Amino acid sequence: MSQQPSAAPAPTSAVATVSERHDWWRDAVIYQVYPRSFADSNGDGMGDLEGVRTRLPYLRDLGVDAVWLSPFYASPQADAGYDVADYRAVDPMFGTLLDADALIRDAHALGLRIIVDLVPNHSSDQYEWFKRALAEGPGSPSRDRYHFRPGKGKNGELPPNDWESIFGGPAWTRVTEPDGTPGEWYLHLFAPEQPDFNWEHPAVGDEFRSILRFWLDMGVDGFRIDVAHGMVKAEGLPDLGSHEQLKLLGNDVMPFFDQDGVHAIYRQWRRILDEYSGERIFVAEAWTPTVERTANYVRPDELHQAFNFQYLGTHWDAEELRTVIDRTLDAMRPVGAPATWVLSNHDVTRHATRFANPAGLGTQIRLAGDRALGLRRARAATLLMLALPGSAYVYQGEELGLPDVVDLPDEVRQDPAYFRGAGQDGFRDGCRVPIPWTREGSSYGFGDGGSWLPQPAGWGELSVEAQTGEPGSTLELYREALAVRRSTADLGAGDAVEWLRAPEGVVAFRRGDFVCVANTTGESVAVPAHGRVLLASGEITEAAGEAKVPADTTVWWTRA
Repeated sequence: MSQQPSAAPAPTSAVATVSERHDWWRDAVIYQVYPRSFADSNGDGMGDLEGVRTRLPYLRDLGVDAVWLSPFYASPQADAGYDVADYRAVDPMFGTLLDADALIRDAHALGLRIIVDLVPNHSSDQYEWFKRALAEGPGSPSRDRYHFRPGKGKNGELPPNDWESIFGGPAWTRVTEPDGTPGEWYLHLFAPEQPDFNWEHPAVGDEFRSILRFWLDMGVDGFRIDVAHGMVKAEGLPDLGSHEQLKLLGNDVMPFFDQDGVHAIYRQWRRILDEYSGERIFVAEAWTPTVERTANYVRPDELHQAFNFQYLGTHWDAEELRTVIDRTLDAMRPVGAPATWVLSNHDVTRHATRFANPAGLGTQIRLAGDRALGLRRARAATLLMLALPGSAYVYQGEELGLPDVVDLPDEVRQDPAYFRGAGQDGFRDGCRVPIPWTREGSSYGFGDGGSWLPQPAGWGELSVEAQTGEPGSTLELYREALAVRRSTADLGAGDAVEWLRAPEGVVAFRRGDFVCVANTTGESVAVPAHGRVLLASGEITEAAGEAKVPADTTVWWTRA
């Protein structure tokens, strides 16, 4: 049974605080909290909602506009909460619905908005619907809410088609029927504990419209939609006709991803969201072959934002960056949606480590690389990202310059993809290690009872305590950058940049009186001084109207 929130109304002042900015989502800086790794309030080694609530003033002072919370729903945790057993309850490891209610209220009082994850492509195998489907057997109406099929082969011993799980192995698991015989197979594009819903069944749509209203009534300001490109499957579930299908993702429309039918679902959802005041939003996690197809998700009557994974995967290279920036802005302009920019999240190697390694290794890397180089590039990449038109996302700990933890012992790993062959690399644990708050103490201030993943020695020197007030620290760079971004009229929302002539390997553009120059090369370059320096990710020198910009450094100027 779901826990019930407090019925007390939110303070009037809180509602006014978060409603002051019209179209806030067009230029918002949104901070991703991975709850199990952010702050632990009860000393059990696992982060929780109360821990997040106590750290909200830190996020306000950092200068972000909204907080996106990764899943905290009731779950067996087969995939870190992306296997949901009850969409209207908080998992006890994270707290209660009362804790969620208090977090939302406190965030609003501080001027922060709250975005929660929604997982509509699949449920947990412990979800009541799925348990009922197993118990009722073949032909039951409950099985129609998922994708159950008889197997191929003489005795049904082969999967119904050749689809492969994103986590490795077949995307099908055979069940044992109530009478003990081998029976039908069910579809799971991720782990076997995550059966895919059949969105052709009307009950599925009814349930999720109810779930939306439940959380909107709780006061959340929006939803990040997990696997937003999933849900609808091609009619007949046709074979793909190839192996190593994971390598095809992002290159073509698949029979199980980015099907056009998802857009009818989002148009229904948008009508619900628009019934509520306060400019609530949808954000799509949509892995599509092109940014142009991503734009389909953010047409005026669908979702508000979509993650820009093409940008996340771009190398630290001036020509590549200019190309993806242009394509992004060109794709979003016709649909009137803001571009989004992101460098890290809970599924990819932190950009301070990606940029520490040679280009071409992908977004999951197990190599530490050149730590100093990675941090220098990460700082420069952040200033470039925050200067672009639209909305930006910050993943917890990137404001501390945290690297990925690439040397976790195999015995402590918990990423389900790590335990399955031929799927994802399974090294996502490295970006999920709990973040450090203090120089010393149990788990560097994360909590009093250690941390669910081991933190590296020396983590305290990267902590919030160690970097606060320290000139030149990455944390202070983020704080200043976000303050300047908010106070500079030419930054934030928009749909275009004016490219400036620049030396090879340098990205330079103007937005009104503001100019951004990013040197992606390994050598210092000389560029015109474009006015008064607002901020730089490294030390620059100016003389006689010219500026010397060091390697892997970004500079902000203003003519105002």
